Amino acid sequence: QVQLVESGGGSVQAGGFLRLSCAAAGYIYSSYPNYCMAWFRPAPGKEGERVASLTSDGKTEYADSVKGRFTIPKDNANDILYLQMSSLKPDNTAMYYCAGARATGGCSSRVNWYDYWGQGTQVTVSS
Repeated sequence: QVQLVESGGGSVQAGGFLRLSCAAAGYIYSSYPNYCMAWFRPAPGKEGERVASLTSDGKTEYADSVKGRFTIPKDNANDILYLQMSSLKPDNTAMYYCAGARATGGCSSRVNWYDYWGQGTQVTVSS
């Protein structure tokens, strides 16, 4: 059974930096070469907002509100997905969730498209 475990959340002042981590227990990327990994957060009126996503062939996508400030690198040696967040703003305050799916092609922005979810890690940005 696949489990995604997030860490790295915390409290930071506006303008600061945080790096979230997502480790996939029970999921060997080499055994499932085609995948999509993403970070989501709750959004008003939506199931959730896709903050960033990464396909197995390296394609990234970002929400317009975080472009240029957030990146979604992956440590392939250790199979850890990151969300690097810089120039944080108070409206970035949210619970951030890691999500994964075995898929080919691009990543969906829909919550119910993903097979696996983590428990979330809280990010709080103060002004």
